[in-house]
Amino acid sequence: MIKVMLADDQKILAEGIKSVLETCPDIQVCGMAYDGLQAVEMAKKLVPDVILMDVRMPEMNGVAATKRIKGSNPDIKIIILTTFDDSDYILSGINNGASGYLLKDIGSAALIDAIKNAYEGDTILPSKIARKITDAALMVSSDRQIKLKKNFGLSDREVDIALMLADGFTNRQIASAVKLSDGTARNYISSIYLKLGVDGRAEAIEKIKELT
Repeated sequence: MIKVMLADDQKILAEGIKSVLETCPDIQVCGMAYDGLQAVEMAKKLVPDVILMDVRMPEMNGVAATKRIKGSNPDIKIIILTTFDDSDYILSGINNGASGYLLKDIGSAALIDAIKNAYEGDTILPSKIARKITDAALMVSSDRQIKLKKNFGLSDREVDIALMLADGFTNRQIASAVKLSDGTARNYISSIYLKLGVDGRAEAIEKIKELT
């Protein structure tokens, strides 16, 4: 049984989502929070497996609440569920520990599948959202891109991945965003380390950020 907590200040919408989830015998809605601060407090008490987190809520927004919850219990999977597909929200949510980002126009069956996949450890990024992440990464400092190519001989794909590394993306999130297998993404990252002359992620991030 997957314990799911809902965090959404629109009570009617939250009740609708609850009704949808209760049609699945593998899911139990264990609690409902109506603002970000309440979500943080309830997560400590209920320790759900998965939280569906709205972004714009009173007291504390969903991104800040995600960061707080993941900071105290990293095992809780959090899916940002919102009407907003702004790339800043997407990047902030993912970088603060969210397992994925879904829009509220998602169908019932797809939502249930997303919860199950997040519970199993998958990153939930529909193609529309993944494309926005990739686009946002490509917009980050064209000067940095040029220097990565000129100074270290990185390919276009390696530049894209290097910039996502610098933004704090995990290997799995990078793989999802650029539509690669986890193994292929790891190979690209190893190649980037070699070309940068570093031994690991922390050194690579520092070297990439020095290029600005």
